[in-house]
Amino acid sequence: MARRENPEINAGSMADIAFLLLIFFLVTTTMNVDSGVSKKLSEKPPEDYVPPIIKEKNIFEVNINRNNELLVEGSRMDIEELKDAAIAFIDNGGGDGKIDEGEPTGPCNYCKGERSIKSSDHPNKAIISVQSDRGTEYGTYLKVQNELIRAYSDLRNRLSKERYGIPFPELEDSYKDDRANLELKKKVEDIKRSYPEIISDSEPTSSN
Repeated sequence: MARRENPEINAGSMADIAFLLLIFFLVTTTMNVDSGVSKKLSEKPPEDYVPPIIKEKNIFEVNINRNNELLVEGSRMDIEELKDAAIAFIDNGGGDGKIDEGEPTGPCNYCKGERSIKSSDHPNKAIISVQSDRGTEYGTYLKVQNELIRAYSDLRNRLSKERYGIPFPELEDSYKDDRANLELKKKVEDIKRSYPEIISDSEPTSSN
C-alpha cells in the first residue's frame, strides 16, 4: 500500500497576522514612565554678583537624614505635619514695615499668620531650604517636596477665593484656555506674586 504524504501548511498568512498583532500591541500599549519633581534651575550669576543678606528668621530649614527622618527647624516632625508648619511660616507676615535691603518687609495685609517677630517677615521673603542626605530615599524626598508645594497651593487657593471668588486652579485653567485675556493674566500673576514659591535645594550631605 502506497504511503500518503502529509500536505504542507502555508504559514505565510499566519506570519502576517502575527506581525500585524505585534504592531497593534506596540501602538496601543502604554508604558509607565518614572516622573520626577519639576525644577527650574537658576542661571549662573555674573562674576560681580553679591548675594543679598538673608535674615535667619526668613529661612525655614527642612532636613531629611539618611534614615528618612524629617527634621524641621532642628526638631523631629512627621511628614503629615509639614504642610501646616510650612503654611504657618510662609503666611506669618511678621514684618514691621521697615525698609530691608531696599524693599519693604511688611506688613502683609493678606496674611493670616501669628505675625511673630521670630518668623518670616513676608511671603516674598520666606525661603524654604530643603537639605537631604545622599542616603535619603527618593520617595521620601518627593513626599517632602509634595507637602511643601501643597502648602503654597493652599495659600494661593485661599487668596484667589478671597480676591476673585474662584479657586486658583480654576483661575489658572481659565487663563490657559484664553491666553489673550490680559485681565486673567493679571489675576494669575497677582496670586503668584503674593505667594511666590521659593523652595531652595541645598547640596545633599554625606553621612557615614
